[in-house]
Amino acid sequence: MRDLDLITIGRASVDLYGAQVGGRLEDMGSFQKYVGGSPTNISVGTARLGLTSALLTRVGDEHMGRFIREQLAREGVCTDGVITDPERLTALVLLGIRDEHHFPLIFYRENCADMALCEEDIDPAFIARARAVVATGTHLSHARTEAAVLKALHLARDSGAQTALDIDYRPNLWGLAGHGDGESRFVESAAVTAKLQSTLHLFDLIVGTEEEFHIAGGTTDTIAALRAVRAVSAATLVCKRGPMGAVAFTGAIPDTLDEGEAGPGFPIEVFNVLGAGDGFMSGLLKGWLDGESWPVALKYANACGAFAVSRHGCAPAYPSWEELQFFFRRGVVNPALRHDQPLEQIHWSTNRTGDWSTMRVFAFDHRMQLESLPGADAGKIGAFKALCLKAATDVQQGRPGYGILCDNRLGRDALHEAADSGLWIGRPVEWPGSRPLTLEPELGPDFGGLAEWPLAHVVKVLCFYHPDDSAEMRADQEATVTRLFHAARRNRLEFLLEVIPSKAGPVTDDTTAQVIQRFYDIGIFPDWWKLEPMQTDAAWQAACDAITRNDPHTRGIVVLGLGETEATLATSFATAARFDLVKGFAVGRTIFAEAAKGFMAGTMTAADAVAQMANTYARLCTLWDAARARKG
Repeated sequence: MRDLDLITIGRASVDLYGAQVGGRLEDMGSFQKYVGGSPTNISVGTARLGLTSALLTRVGDEHMGRFIREQLAREGVCTDGVITDPERLTALVLLGIRDEHHFPLIFYRENCADMALCEEDIDPAFIARARAVVATGTHLSHARTEAAVLKALHLARDSGAQTALDIDYRPNLWGLAGHGDGESRFVESAAVTAKLQSTLHLFDLIVGTEEEFHIAGGTTDTIAALRAVRAVSAATLVCKRGPMGAVAFTGAIPDTLDEGEAGPGFPIEVFNVLGAGDGFMSGLLKGWLDGESWPVALKYANACGAFAVSRHGCAPAYPSWEELQFFFRRGVVNPALRHDQPLEQIHWSTNRTGDWSTMRVFAFDHRMQLESLPGADAGKIGAFKALCLKAATDVQQGRPGYGILCDNRLGRDALHEAADSGLWIGRPVEWPGSRPLTLEPELGPDFGGLAEWPLAHVVKVLCFYHPDDSAEMRADQEATVTRLFHAARRNRLEFLLEVIPSKAGPVTDDTTAQVIQRFYDIGIFPDWWKLEPMQTDAAWQAACDAITRNDPHTRGIVVLGLGETEATLATSFATAARFDLVKGFAVGRTIFAEAAKGFMAGTMTAADAVAQMANTYARLCTLWDAARARKG
């Protein structure tokens, strides 16, 4: 059964991308970590466009290898062909952006895991699952990896699958340039030309820049090189021409490149060319495998390449299918696409990973309430929060759809321990009870503390905000939330905004919706909303409408508890669960209040506290699940 659209074969690395722009790689002070390697990038790029992609490679049995495997899974890429090598390390690449012409990079690939790919790694049953097999040039540079690629190609062709080659010529990886010349894109080599030409007949599609066709064809005359390739291959040839787009040749090569089939180009700022070819290939494969005409496939390819050229990183820059369609409908507004806020919002919101369609969240991020209990001190509160985590994981039992809210100031040990739990993790930043809103000191005056957060943590902020607040109060709170939202995005952290207007003034069915609309009006697009349990369908409908008309790709809403009884929460859940946008609850005091009092006073053991909280939390989970089931 062909359950995969394509399998890509070859390089899998971790890209460490210099965060600073405009200087030497020697002067970089920090790096962003992404998956990398042409086949890996293409697997991600095609998955984002809606194809079912898989990667065939090796990674090391260490942290970076696990990162690649986990990130591919998050992106929706099939990892059945990702083999763990027990002896070799995962490849690393250090990259930087000096200016629009220079992009220094260093490959750390000495005896790396993906270069150990061999014929035995090629499972005929796995290859038979794909409609297409996509190879890249680097793995033809070594006898062992070449044998693996050739086996996969022959199996694909025997099964009736299509085959494609991204020439992806890196002289450094063919041993033709030094370690410091990773940026080099062309070194003439008769040996490389001969190696490539010995395989070109195996492909239905061959893609490369003019320089890459020069090495494949054995001449720096582009037309002559294309004709040399055509002499040994009947494949469709797609030649990338940088800012002039690309052209496709399905038959004889004409006298000029302009006579090939072309798609529209997009006038954008060149910020970062690294990974642009892999983005281009992703779009091209989407069009090719969907049976589109070459002009349409090239339109996809040119647009995906444009996204990559205008953003930081390789795979993270590639668009989702929804984003691509928005771009086609609206066109280029700001040539620096990374500064186009509507486009960037769609990019962010449609490329988030993880399924949190159900949210059963135990909130023990409380600070002020716990500090006020008799017998409480920082040490006891920290120990109690570890018990809260134990209760949460006892109920979760490794299953999806569970989470916690935990602070770092008093709950640091629990917060760190939760890292391997699979729980959704939200982390508060507001100073408890503050109005106007102020934040925990650990964030620092410039919110630079967010740079220390794990990417899996969600920034949660509670704002007591009401439409009838004074202009001064609104301006103060809005400024803080705005700065925090942009700091979260800058650090690639999801953002949860909790609003409780009832604590600041009288409310009607429209009050929460008015608050929501105001935050969207000032440019705040939370990934999550945390709302108080409204009592009427009209109030919930107004809130949901306000969110969906501004951000159809939001993660959703969680309902807070406000310390209510289980019976009251059951009623709240029954109302909220009727709305699809409400994904679950985030409840705290209803679960932990009695256990906290007993533990702080010394009248309840740790084991009893865990058992009591786990029982209550489990009952609330059952209440929510039942309410949602009744809605369905």
